[in-house]
Amino acid sequence: MTFQNEFTEMFGVEHPIVCGGMLAVGTAELISAVANAGALGFLSALTQPTPEALAKEIARCRELTDRPFGVNLTILPTIEPVPYDDYRAVIVDSGVKIVETAGSNPGPHLPAFRAAGVKVVHKAVAVRHALKAEALGVDAVSIDGFECAGHPGQDDVPGLVLIPAAARRLRIPIIASGGFATGSGLVAALALGACAINMGTRFEATEEAPIHPNVKARIVANDERGTQIVFREFGNTARVARNAVSQDIARLGALPGAAFSDVADLASGRRGRQRVLREGDVEGGMWWAGQAQALIDSVESCETVVRTIVADAEDIIRDRLRGQLVSSARTAPAGTGGIPY
Repeated sequence: MTFQNEFTEMFGVEHPIVCGGMLAVGTAELISAVANAGALGFLSALTQPTPEALAKEIARCRELTDRPFGVNLTILPTIEPVPYDDYRAVIVDSGVKIVETAGSNPGPHLPAFRAAGVKVVHKAVAVRHALKAEALGVDAVSIDGFECAGHPGQDDVPGLVLIPAAARRLRIPIIASGGFATGSGLVAALALGACAINMGTRFEATEEAPIHPNVKARIVANDERGTQIVFREFGNTARVARNAVSQDIARLGALPGAAFSDVADLASGRRGRQRVLREGDVEGGMWWAGQAQALIDSVESCETVVRTIVADAEDIIRDRLRGQLVSSARTAPAGTGGIPY
């Protein structure tokens, strides 16, 4: 038994599982391993310091896999201007055929991607944003529930409601994101109307993820309470791993009159990447993780993670769920003519 649906057919992959773009984590080592496992992974364009470096990373990923993979282009306001058009040109010129956009409106980039035959997945945190992306012409939407790591928006809607709410109104394929790490999660997402699941935290805790083993061990040790909401006061809600730094950020942000400048040093992405992801000081900076930590109990290869999730999902659908279905004639009370209440 295997899964085949709009997602697997559209993107030419074996399994309905995605590793979305993760800054500082979505490199060739991880994304090629995801691709070789039969899932769809996205290199993080802005992990690379220049468009030229991205071209080299794409080429390096192709040396490690002959299966489909994509590139994430996250479009956000920055202190120093980012040459988004140049990154986009590298993606197109390198022959990449799948792109994940996130952050701001992807509209300005879509004509170039369409002209090059690139399929675009846009990440959204609300149904209204997903509908806007669909109207702009993206091929699929990745919808982020409140459980996710990163920026889940200001509405605080969990996936159990957000995913089916999106599925009721969208006509394009939906990828469910936020809180997914298991086969049961994949089954639930499919039942709610999604065609695939996106996992970030689960792929952080893999052998191939380019982060310090201490971080992976902390993810395994954490439970569902191991995250912290920050930046709510600044209109940019984010879910990160709970540690001394993120708790300080939350405390300072809650003070009357607080401004982002009060926490900017603590929240520095450069600090988190250097002290936490590279050096392994899990208390030394802010780093991203979702509530799916509660569902992760080991560090495995990407191949093992994907194979286990798919096998567990198949078992749930074929055995546990099917075993709970009985004919109405067997369950109807006597005297009802076989018609159940």
